[in-house]
Amino acid sequence: MTTADRNDVARASTSIDASSRRVWSALVDPEQIARWMVGTTVDTDWREGSPVTWKGEWQGTAYEDKGTVLRVEEGRVLQYTHYSPLSGQPDVPENYHTVTIELVGSMPTEVTLSQDGNDNSEMRDHSAAFWQSMLDTLKQQVERDG
Repeated sequence: MTTADRNDVARASTSIDASSRRVWSALVDPEQIARWMVGTTVDTDWREGSPVTWKGEWQGTAYEDKGTVLRVEEGRVLQYTHYSPLSGQPDVPENYHTVTIELVGSMPTEVTLSQDGNDNSEMRDHSAAFWQSMLDTLKQQVERDG
């Protein structure tokens, strides 16, 4: 596999009829995250350099993923690394993804997400579909909760 392959970036986006402040809250509050990330328990303080873990069950399999918070611009940008043992890959830096979530505007708030480190276009497309589903659920939750 080449470095170019690992840099195949998955992308997802949505427009949420809510303030960027409200959307940001849903991205960083553990109780809200559990609702749009299908029961995931997130543990972090969302400070740059801090560890972050995600625990839960996906399609009947328990998981505990991990990463590091890379960038936090409150109300605008959230970036972190992510590694999942369920990938079957060794826990080494080259098997971590970088996930970047950006918010633009307010009422509506445009949310864009990118995830690098995909091995090929099939993995990229799978990740993009997964993240699009998560963002669609985020949109429903935020708009419903007002």
